[in-house]
Amino acid sequence: MKLKQHLLNIEQSRYVTPATVSAMGVFLITFFALFVPPYIGMADNGDYFRILYSNGLYFHDPSYESQYLGYFVKQYGILQYFNENGATIFSSQSLFIKLALHINTWLFSTEIFDIRFQAAIYLMLYAIGIYLLVEALTWKIEKTRAYIVSLVTIFLFADTAYTAYFNSFFSESVVFIALIYAVAAGLLIYRSRYNDYVMLAIFTAASILLTTSKQQNAPVGVIIAVMGILLIFIKRNKLHKVLTVSSLVIILGAGVGSYVLISDEFKNINKYHAMNRGVLLHSSDPEAALESFGIDKQFAVLNGDIYYLPYTTIDVNSSFLIDNFYDKYGYFSILFYYVKHPDQAVEMLNMAAKNGFAIRPQAMGNYEQSVGKPFGAQTSFFSLYSDLKQAIAPKTFGFIVLWIIVIIGLFSPSFIAALKTKDRKAMIRLPLIVTLIFIGLSAILVSIIGAGDADLAKHQFLFTACFDVVTYIAVSSWIGRQLW
Repeated sequence: MKLKQHLLNIEQSRYVTPATVSAMGVFLITFFALFVPPYIGMADNGDYFRILYSNGLYFHDPSYESQYLGYFVKQYGILQYFNENGATIFSSQSLFIKLALHINTWLFSTEIFDIRFQAAIYLMLYAIGIYLLVEALTWKIEKTRAYIVSLVTIFLFADTAYTAYFNSFFSESVVFIALIYAVAAGLLIYRSRYNDYVMLAIFTAASILLTTSKQQNAPVGVIIAVMGILLIFIKRNKLHKVLTVSSLVIILGAGVGSYVLISDEFKNINKYHAMNRGVLLHSSDPEAALESFGIDKQFAVLNGDIYYLPYTTIDVNSSFLIDNFYDKYGYFSILFYYVKHPDQAVEMLNMAAKNGFAIRPQAMGNYEQSVGKPFGAQTSFFSLYSDLKQAIAPKTFGFIVLWIIVIIGLFSPSFIAALKTKDRKAMIRLPLIVTLIFIGLSAILVSIIGAGDADLAKHQFLFTACFDVVTYIAVSSWIGRQLW
């Protein structure tokens, strides 16, 4: 009997692995949240039009505008004739929308698009990504500890603050899923789990999707390409080196291309906010601040203005504003300004930190209007982690600096040991963590320099995602008694 039980335990541990438990747990909880009434999703904040029309969709509900910010809408119209709408923004998100649209027209309707088809695609990809991530972290560690890691995984990654994005047209879904795959592939290469070339292909594809998912993620491609140079030295194999170099060049190209493809209109929108909701907003002398950029001080009347105001002091698209305002400064000159004015820089960084731990913006509702919930009501279903994070995380940039020091301190001993033993694969442990930290910090800097405090919480989604993934890796490594 004992032998039979022992054999059964072996059989169960072989197939019901910690990675399988994590993936199934995240899948089932998310499925219940997104596909069982009342359906959970994200309300439109007015940005959907940027990605909707160019993909052949339109706002089908006649009362749609009254539901902005407050209610989740799950069905949209499918354009039946020639689509004259060009792409407002370039984003890898369109690949998933088009795939979902094809499946929708095949299985459901040629006139109505149900956003849950998109959510189903995201959920399948997400569950596989979670499996790979947990497999990388629990490979060859003691089973009991590995299953504890599984529980931590479900607690964090099944949180509806993350998964509610699947039922929306926000690109954060692609950002988070691509991040999971890139990290998982990088860790699996380090652990020598699965085929290195397959993992390199996944790492490359995920990095490209992440970089091109949002225009503000353009620096991500540069960071990954530069930090990924260490991957070249993992193997002495010439083919591996050539493929790795080629992959990094492609990722770098994706980053550069994402920036080049930003339209002048969106550059002006961001520059308008970067100056009026950033530099001028927190300056003790806005007129002097403008003159330091070579801009006429009369533009100080724009201090605090939003680009989208229905009635503005001046036409935000006028040639006068372009020649005398927009063309006088750029992102690097704003960065240089903050370097020369560290007091303002610290104030902006602290403001960013206050918004940097909210996974979902507080202003957007999660329920359909038909459910009868109040306008803007948000779900509390399986959101303990995001609620705790929002409530207890110290919201200062000093805390972020302290967190970085602690994380690097935890992983530094193993990196030093790898240098001494010349363990090539082990040498990428700390750089991988540092890469994630740089990516997270880039989200903060791009938000501040690129758009001031405009929509700051949503712009910092990549930071909060990197914060969670890095912290999760550290906790999981500690549970497994292998801070690598």
